[in-house]
Amino acid sequence: MVFAKNWEDFEIAAESMYMANPQNCRYTMKYVHAKGHILLKMTDNVKCIQYKAENMPDLKKIEKLTGNLMGHMASKE
Repeated sequence: MVFAKNWEDFEIAAESMYMANPQNCRYTMKYVHAKGHILLKMTDNVKCIQYKAENMPDLKKIEKLTGNLMGHMASKE
């Protein structure tokens, strides 16, 4: 598992991973209340990339990525 250094790297890697193999991709989001951050994880059973959002302005970026990916996933089925 690799942690992305910044949001842009995670976003690019997650989108390219999904576009390369949409059937095997999984996306999870976990909120850690005690530490106050969100962990994002995208995997395709071969590669895995993670991102830890520690501040609230990142939530708008997360919402945009999630909306794009989930919209694309829903339109395929």
